[in-house]
Amino acid sequence: MTMRQNFVLFAMVSTVFVLALSTISQSWLWVFVVLGPLIVIGLYDMVQTKHSIRRLYPVLGRFRYLLESFRAEIQQYFVESDISGTPVPREFRSLVYQRAKGDRDTRPFGTIFDANRAGYEWVNHSMQPKHLTDLDPRVKFGGPDCLKPYMASPLNISAMSYGALSKNAIMALNKGAKIGGFSHNTGEGSMSPYHLKHGGDIVWQIGTGYFGCRDDEGNFNPETFKENASKDVVKMIEIKLSQGAKPGHGGILPAAKLTEEIAAIRHVPMGKDVISPPAHTAFSTPTELLGFVKQLRDLSGGKPVGFKLCVGRHDEFLAICKAMIETGITPDFITVDGGEGGTGAAPTEMTNSVGTPLRDGLIFVNNALIGFGIKDRIRIIASGKMFSAFHILRAIALGADAVNSARGMMMSLGCIQARTCNSDHCPTGIATQNPSRNKAIVVSDKSQRVANFHRETVTNLVELVGAAGLNGIHELEPKHINRRVQGTEVKSYAQLYPTMEPGSLLDNDKMPENWRFDMEQANAASW
Repeated sequence: MTMRQNFVLFAMVSTVFVLALSTISQSWLWVFVVLGPLIVIGLYDMVQTKHSIRRLYPVLGRFRYLLESFRAEIQQYFVESDISGTPVPREFRSLVYQRAKGDRDTRPFGTIFDANRAGYEWVNHSMQPKHLTDLDPRVKFGGPDCLKPYMASPLNISAMSYGALSKNAIMALNKGAKIGGFSHNTGEGSMSPYHLKHGGDIVWQIGTGYFGCRDDEGNFNPETFKENASKDVVKMIEIKLSQGAKPGHGGILPAAKLTEEIAAIRHVPMGKDVISPPAHTAFSTPTELLGFVKQLRDLSGGKPVGFKLCVGRHDEFLAICKAMIETGITPDFITVDGGEGGTGAAPTEMTNSVGTPLRDGLIFVNNALIGFGIKDRIRIIASGKMFSAFHILRAIALGADAVNSARGMMMSLGCIQARTCNSDHCPTGIATQNPSRNKAIVVSDKSQRVANFHRETVTNLVELVGAAGLNGIHELEPKHINRRVQGTEVKSYAQLYPTMEPGSLLDNDKMPENWRFDMEQANAASW
């Protein structure tokens, strides 16, 4: 007999048997109360047409889906080793949790990483290490055209919108930024009341949907931008060109996570996925992009304005650099997002196979700005898997002035990497708009954890800089980081990634040959 036939026979016999016994003793009715729902569920499974497993294996087939819902937790806590977890290994998840909670974050018995494997990296220490006492270093953002420069922390909260995250998560992040004195990027979903409630420094991100500064047709609205940008809490403005997890695609807020409040904040209709266009409508050429930078800087009263991108075609970024030279307009900062960056929702092919990884993109952007002789006017922010002080140190050595962290900050809130951000079923209440779930985040408690993680990570960054014999993060260079290439062959980043000679891209005789093709393709007037 088949499984279906066995179940039907079991259901019929069980029902008759229990009903017969219930005529003798009413206590048997309780057995029917237990078996009855299972019988009903089993019969429904047999007649439904969407799930083959449940049709073939009534009731029992449901356990497969139950186990699947806990797959991430089972994988993390019972299968993964400390260094094999993806996308964030347990070693770094634990480090974030420990620092956020104020627990001991030291390690016994030595490193768990294989120092002899190819790809292992470390920082060179000095025979004369420094004892640095400034545990709150600052980086000045604001070029020659900026009237209101911002003194930023080297570690800040990366772009995450209200909508992607719950209101309690946003409030906890922002209050943590206020406590710790660092910045909180709004993401492209605009400034919500929850970004503003606790007064943490805001980096307002303007995406292709122009949420918070759009008209009824979805185009950029200078008046509403000026009104919002003039808020004292807004310290910088970031134009989002692309993000690492889905470059060239535009943002996605699934309809399941769209509430009436979010729709009102973003000025979008209910009932549909909120999908930002892949490209901007306020500009369409490199020269127009820089004109938009100047427009936003003027409208904001002279606050630092920059743009964020994941590096794709090299000639297109070089075209922006050429436009900077031709127009004399430079952004105050450029955020380089790595292809390994996180997101709440992205097409699989986009997140897996599109976008230059952070290290490669960062090296390219830094060398391009040096080659055009404009690096001293522009700060670089690096974004992509920043969890430890060494991650920050390595990015700064490669040319970054500061870094942003998204998943690290989420984990300081309690994220367990369940990877259900796109379903509105986040088990920790962070990436969901379900009130019964997001109320689990106690803002007063979680905000302190965010501040703790930031403080302890920056403190360890300063200690690493001192161990290298340096006076500050501004002295970090590629030569301070080593990588094992293979076997006993070790090279410094200075050897692996030579720094461009200043101004060499403006001199045809000094231009490196491997840059020549892209430079010839780059055009300030078009992409």
